[in-house]
Amino acid sequence: MIFDDFSSAHLTVLFTVFAIAFVMGAVVNKTNFCTMGAVSDAVNIGDNSRMRAWFLAIAVAITGVVIFEFSGIASVDSTLPPYRGSNFAWLEYTLGGFLFGIGMTLGSGCGNKALIRIGGGNLKSIILFIIISICAYFMINPFPGSDATIYSSLFFPWTNPTTVSLSTQQDLGSVIGNAMGADIGTTRTIIGLILAAALLIFIFKSADFRKSFDNKLGGLTVGAAVLAAWFATSGMVTVNADDESFSWTEYASAESWDMMEDDADARPRDAAVQSFTFINPIGQTTRYAVKDFNNSYLTAGLVAVLGVILGSLFWALASKSFRIEWFVNFKDFATHVIGAILMGVGGILALGCTIGQGITGVSTLAMGSMLALVSIIFGSALTMKMQYYKLMHEEDATFIKSLVSSLVDFKLLPEKFRSLENF
Repeated sequence: MIFDDFSSAHLTVLFTVFAIAFVMGAVVNKTNFCTMGAVSDAVNIGDNSRMRAWFLAIAVAITGVVIFEFSGIASVDSTLPPYRGSNFAWLEYTLGGFLFGIGMTLGSGCGNKALIRIGGGNLKSIILFIIISICAYFMINPFPGSDATIYSSLFFPWTNPTTVSLSTQQDLGSVIGNAMGADIGTTRTIIGLILAAALLIFIFKSADFRKSFDNKLGGLTVGAAVLAAWFATSGMVTVNADDESFSWTEYASAESWDMMEDDADARPRDAAVQSFTFINPIGQTTRYAVKDFNNSYLTAGLVAVLGVILGSLFWALASKSFRIEWFVNFKDFATHVIGAILMGVGGILALGCTIGQGITGVSTLAMGSMLALVSIIFGSALTMKMQYYKLMHEEDATFIKSLVSSLVDFKLLPEKFRSLENF
C-alpha cells in the first residue's frame, strides 16, 4: 500500500497489527493455546499435544520467514528486539529465560496468557499485568531521579562481560554460512526448511494431535499471526515524500524524520520491523502513562496488547465463558506477585517471552532465541516438578530435596541423589 503522508501509513500499520492481535486473542482463548500449559501437560501427565501446537506455530513462522526472505517480500535482519544481532548475550538469554520460566509457572501463565485471562474476566491477571509492566519498564528505563535501571544495577556488571561479539549475525544461517563460506541467504533457506520439516514430522506423527481441531487451529493461527505482523511492520506500506519512497520504519527513523517533519517530539517510538512479543510491550504501557498518553508513544506493541485482550474478551462473551476470578488467599496472591516480577525482569533480560523468543525470535533462526526458549521450558518444568514434590511430600520436601529430586527426574543428576520418592 502506498501513501502520500506518513500519518495514514502509520495508522494503517497500527490498525493492522491490532486486527491481527484481535484474531489471535480470540483464537487463543477458544483453543486454549497456552505455552505454560504445554509444559505442564508434558511434565505432569505426559501429554505433548499442546507442546505440538506450540511447535506448529514455530514451524509455520519459520517457513513463512524463509519464504518472505527468499522472495524479497520482507527481511528480519534488523528488528525490534534485535534477534539476529551480532552480540550473543548467552548468559542473559539463559538466565532471563530461566527466570521467566519460573515466573510464568508461579503466575499461572506467560505474558500472553495474562492478556487472554484479562479478556476472560480474570482480575488476578490485571495485578500480574501491572507488576510485569512496572518491572519491565524499569528494567529499561531509569528510576525517577536516577540514571540506574534494574538491569544496570543487578545484571549488567556481571552478565555483559560474558557477551560474545560475533563476526556475523547470530542466526544459524549466518553462522553456518559464514563458517562454510556459503551464501548466507541460501543457507538460511536450507536450514529453515529442514528445521520446519523436522518439526512438522514430530508434530503430525501423533494421531491424537491430528484429530485435535483446536490444537491445529491454535498453532496455525499463532504462527500465521507472527508472520502477518512481520509483514505489516516491514513491507506492507510505502510512504512517498519529496519524490522518494520510504518504508514505515525508514520514514520514522530519527534521520529521515528530522528531514521530513518539523516536530521532532512527534516521531513515533519503536517504529521498527517487529512481530509479537509481550513483556516489553506490556512495559510500554507504563511508559505510555508516564508520557501522559502522548500518541508518539503509542506503539505497535501496545496495540497488540490491546488487541489480544479485546479479542479474548470477544470470544469469552460470544462463548459465554466470561467469569470473574480473584485470588484464593494471600499465598495465591504472593505467588502470583513473585511470578510477575520474575516474568517482567526475565522477559526483558532474555529479550522476549514464550511468544517473543519462543516463536517470533525462533522464526529468525536466532541462536539466542533458541537458547532462551530452552531455558524458559526448563525453568518452567523444573518449577513444576518442585511444586509436585512439595504437594506430595509436604514438610519433608525442603527446597534442596525438591530441587535435587527434580534434577534426578530430568536425568541431570544420578539416581543415588534422590531423597524424595516420585509416586
